[in-house]
Amino acid sequence: MTALIIVDLTPINKDNLTAYSAAAAETLLPFEGEFIAKGAIEQLHGKSSYSTKVVIQFPSKEKASDWYHSDAYQAIIPLRDKGMDSQFHLIG
Repeated sequence: MTALIIVDLTPINKDNLTAYSAAAAETLLPFEGEFIAKGAIEQLHGKSSYSTKVVIQFPSKEKASDWYHSDAYQAIIPLRDKGMDSQFHLIG
């Protein structure tokens, strides 16, 4: 079954976020992950602590989890944390 990783984020450093985004995209390839939506959110109901949302699709929950815990992705987490305040959710 398809799984999604939903990322809520607010940028805190544009240069670090740009570098992180490029590196993160490369780490998705071995796990068949693909971005299906990303950008500023339009608040329709309720309150959000974050300004941006990213949705990444994987062919299975296992592949999504394997991607997040992979050595390649774990190596760029310090760059991620310098570029954005975020939370990640796995659905599927």
